[in-house]
Amino acid sequence: MKIESWLFGTGVFFFVPVSIVYGFLTDWKEWVGILGILLVGGLAGMIGAYLGFTGKRVGMRPEDRDDAEIHEGAGEQGHFSPWSWWPLVLGLACAGGFLGLAVGFWILFVAAGLAVVALVGWVFEYSRGDHAH
Repeated sequence: MKIESWLFGTGVFFFVPVSIVYGFLTDWKEWVGILGILLVGGLAGMIGAYLGFTGKRVGMRPEDRDDAEIHEGAGEQGHFSPWSWWPLVLGLACAGGFLGLAVGFWILFVAAGLAVVALVGWVFEYSRGDHAH
């Protein structure tokens, strides 16, 4: 993960000066672009720091070594829930939220309630029912 953390970490040193140059080019009147570019730099820094800390904790992966074999990357890569319906419900709630912003503000409250239900259901999916541990 050394290359990934370096790649995202250098994004900070690119996007922060670009936002300053952009500020000078727009005479500091267009704040959305300045803040957007600064936030992209901050996001790149956070991802780079996370990958750097994770790389130190996990160690070298087969993808990081030149002499690695294909079979070294085989096996379980993570824990996924292919049977879960909660992401679909959460996506519909987000779509309803955007619909509420565009059509009627009262729809946003209904969608926010549905989003809370979907988030709680997704988080506690393995705490109850057939898949409880």
